[in-house]
Amino acid sequence: MNRDSGTMRGKRMVWGGRAPVRAALYMAALVGRKHNPVLRVFYERLRAAGKPFKVAATACMRKLLTILNAMLHQNRRWDPQHA
Repeated sequence: MNRDSGTMRGKRMVWGGRAPVRAALYMAALVGRKHNPVLRVFYERLRAAGKPFKVAATACMRKLLTILNAMLHQNRRWDPQHA
């Protein structure tokens, strides 16, 4: 969510939705950015592009959710080649 008013541009923040789900995704993204090769490369690319930590971590959360959703939809196990 943004905090803009007229010409003022404030910081963006993540809020709303289901807090327990968001907390679980956040912790999974923190672990994944260190130990999951797909998320690690994605996170490092975002940081190298100058994205702040929280923006890159939130992007990892979304990517992780997308990967998990695709795995459930296709009834597959984790495979880095398909991520």
